[in-house]
Amino acid sequence: EENMTVTEDFSRVENTYQMEAEVCIIFSDFGKMQNVCNLLTEKLGTSVTISPPHFYHTPEAIDTLRRQVCVAAVGNTRRKAQEVCRLFGQSLGKPLLIREEETKEWGGHIDSQLLNSPDPLTLQERIQNATAYASCRVFAVFEIKGKENRRNKLL
Repeated sequence: EENMTVTEDFSRVENTYQMEAEVCIIFSDFGKMQNVCNLLTEKLGTSVTISPPHFYHTPEAIDTLRRQVCVAAVGNTRRKAQEVCRLFGQSLGKPLLIREEETKEWGGHIDSQLLNSPDPLTLQERIQNATAYASCRVFAVFEIKGKENRRNKLL
């Protein structure tokens, strides 16, 4: 209920009363939004008008995306370092230094032809336009353990 607002308007038209209601809901799950829209259309038919969705990202969601991308970059760096160590018969130790070098964020794009088009954007185009992307470049230094260290641990 905290993510929903309802505005009702009653009016008299000749000898009848007419009620119009506008319901605005903030969804965090695209699938749930589609299910609710389908249910309303199914139950209320032509008496309901569903406006196209407006997509946006909360600051918390963008922060979560940044963290996930950085953690994934560190994980990728560790896996690559492990592969290099295996190639030389070494084993990878603990990280000695991890530094976030660069983070980039960008949104989807729409061709200028679509922006100048008299037709409204399709749902897929609206989703593409609202999709957020991020990348992160990290620098990491890991301890490298020689073959002797591995043998000693096994004994």
